[in-house]
Amino acid sequence: MRNLRIKLAYDGTDFHGWQVQPNRRTIQGALQEALAEIEGDTVEVHGSGRTDAGVHALGQVASFHLKNRIPADNLRRAVNRLLPDAIRVLEADEADADFHPRRRAISKTYEYRIWRGEVCPPFSSRYVYHHPYPLNEEAMAKAANAFAGTHDFRSLAAGGEEKESTVRTIFSSRLEKDGDLLTYRVRGEGFLYRMVRNIVGTLFEVGRGNFAAEDVARILAAKQRSQAGPTVPARGLFLVEVQFRAATGS
Repeated sequence: MRNLRIKLAYDGTDFHGWQVQPNRRTIQGALQEALAEIEGDTVEVHGSGRTDAGVHALGQVASFHLKNRIPADNLRRAVNRLLPDAIRVLEADEADADFHPRRRAISKTYEYRIWRGEVCPPFSSRYVYHHPYPLNEEAMAKAANAFAGTHDFRSLAAGGEEKESTVRTIFSSRLEKDGDLLTYRVRGEGFLYRMVRNIVGTLFEVGRGNFAAEDVARILAAKQRSQAGPTVPARGLFLVEVQFRAATGS
């Protein structure tokens, strides 16, 4: 049985997230349907993580087992012919037998994109959060830097995290401006459910003057969701890249 790895991109606007759900359109479900048609049997796809409804990906990674001997690049073409236009497999290759994209991942990079101009271009509106109102972007950038490091992110987690550790290590956290596009880019070992969107919501509160950049330490120490900012809309969030540790013995 072959273990194959794919890198894919998708527009999450019209999907109920990554994970298969009954009677709902999902990324994992669409992939499994396409692969089952090629394999002639059920195929279970494992992703590096679960993106939420409306979240996009530029570099999601998934793996699955096949008996079919179709070459990896031909498989990529065949799957893309069967998938909806909003999902595309960018790369496909053979993986070692033990590769699992969630267990092997050592870091993930996300971006949250905010359009600051008065008018949002219609071809960008599905992929940015349009916010043309006044914000102290310098204070937001300072606050973004404060999330880097190893912290307990319970204040930035959605519900359902009580049974697992909420400590995470963030390798880099920064806010950058390019014309009318303001982008929050964060790389970490892993993220709690809606953690990135809650961080961005907290940065917005800094930008509005409701929090100071120095309040990040207080918010983290409180370990209470009510102390942080609101959850921003999903449409501005992208899973950009997943990095993996090498196979054992390689």
